[in-house]
Amino acid sequence: MTTTIQESLFKNMADRWPSAWVARTEIKNFTGGIITEKYIANLDSQGIGPPGRVRCGRKIAYPVDELIAWLAKRTSLISDSE
Repeated sequence: MTTTIQESLFKNMADRWPSAWVARTEIKNFTGGIITEKYIANLDSQGIGPPGRVRCGRKIAYPVDELIAWLAKRTSLISDSE
């Protein structure tokens, strides 16, 4: 994905989110359904989920900035020829 499109897309996601944290249970809402709670939990258990997560009681949350950076690293543009 080109840097300007990617930056714009992820900045928009972060700007629209009402908090500095995203609860794991809200990942689906934050990403528009691209990433699910179960999928990110599996990635976390493998040590390849977003960095900076915290536990508060039984809930897991991710800092928005860390989550955006992690998503940006995992994103690529699909060309029309694919």
